[in-house]
Amino acid sequence: MKTYDLMKKYVASQAVDYALSLLAKDPQQNLITLTRILELFAGGPSEKQQIQTARKAFEDPNHVWTKLAQRGFSHLHSSYRTRGLVNLFINEAYMGQQERRQHSLELGTPVPSLIVISPTMRCNLNCQGCYAGRYSKEHEIDEATFDRIITEGKELGIYFYVISGGEPFLRADLLSIAEKHDDAVFMVYTNGTLIDEDLAHRLADLGNISPAISLEGMEKETDARRGAGTFKAVMRAMDYLQEAGAVFGFSATYTRNNVEVLADEAFIDMLIDKGAMYGWFFMLIPVGKDNDMSLMCTPAQRDTMRKHVLNLRETKPIFAIDFWNDGPMVSGCMAGGRSYLHINAQGDIEPCVFIHFAVDNIKNTTLKQALTSPYFMDIKARMPLNENHLRPCMIVDNPHILRDVVCRHGARPTHEDADSVITVLADELDKYASEYGELADTAWGQEYVIGKAQRTRSPQQE
Repeated sequence: MKTYDLMKKYVASQAVDYALSLLAKDPQQNLITLTRILELFAGGPSEKQQIQTARKAFEDPNHVWTKLAQRGFSHLHSSYRTRGLVNLFINEAYMGQQERRQHSLELGTPVPSLIVISPTMRCNLNCQGCYAGRYSKEHEIDEATFDRIITEGKELGIYFYVISGGEPFLRADLLSIAEKHDDAVFMVYTNGTLIDEDLAHRLADLGNISPAISLEGMEKETDARRGAGTFKAVMRAMDYLQEAGAVFGFSATYTRNNVEVLADEAFIDMLIDKGAMYGWFFMLIPVGKDNDMSLMCTPAQRDTMRKHVLNLRETKPIFAIDFWNDGPMVSGCMAGGRSYLHINAQGDIEPCVFIHFAVDNIKNTTLKQALTSPYFMDIKARMPLNENHLRPCMIVDNPHILRDVVCRHGARPTHEDADSVITVLADELDKYASEYGELADTAWGQEYVIGKAQRTRSPQQE
């Protein structure tokens, strides 16, 4: 990085750290100050608009964004202020965005804003329908390669890393990697059972690593999928994290059997009370351990969860995201390096965590080479995969595209039976895509196309 850019980064970091220190003393009074400082360092008009939208929300003390910020800063460990949030605002969102934009011009293709790495597929649980359940447990990304991936990523302006698996906390070197790369932000998908009081304090002290803990609803639903006693272990882990001042979230997978529980406000209220600041909702799809369509939610249930998450963002002080249903937020599919990619424990570079087909392996290629490979370039050239961003996915919404791109580039399955989604399940996935498509097309037309036109209509047009 050039000296001038380093100076900009330092000044921006100091300014944001100062604003965050004010927030720690009086969140309600100083949220506006933070947005004004962030606006000074915004990368472009769209970023400025987002910050201005946030400021308008923070002017209302009863707005859910205001309450979420107040929740966070009321118990936040100082390390998350001086390291994690500064990394997120400055390194990833401000400087990183500018670096990625420049490298995108040089490479002739988008540079993703995040990378998902699964350093191990070993796990201490044996969950029904696990998307990673058929990967080999024998292979792991060695520490040197783990370090190299992040180093190469930062050279491209990528400072956000999602760690998955397997159970990532089985890797003894995970915390040392986060400590070495203390200018990056790490989110770890974990089952939570290995988080004790000591680990919770170590995470809080590091300040740049946040666990997203998996559960399937309340005790009955979680233990049914993950094993007896798992829910109680997760509740203890959340208590330890909250007491330590660590930032953490949750990850919930909706299936045909638990949609009603996850869509009940009692579930999200419990997690807010436990201290969760954010949460991911994932739809179980037929990849991995149990490639069984009967476990997958119905089209109507998927639409129920879509509406539920939209409502949560309007009414609850927690940041909720739905990996599939929030396609409109990111203009469709993010895979193939457009916005992210996945490197599994064997080193295979997959377009998405759920697309278990690869051409390249990180052990004999670089991130730049993978991003510009014919396989990834073809995927990105097809985006958006569907004009309706409520139908973003090439596995469950546009399965014909997955079959075509895998065949065209000779992408290999990355574990036993991974190819079932393009062979034995092809007809069922086509049927699902068609049935859900009818619901999604109606919602897209009514809520996004017509709704957007109504919101942007001038008074003279009324």
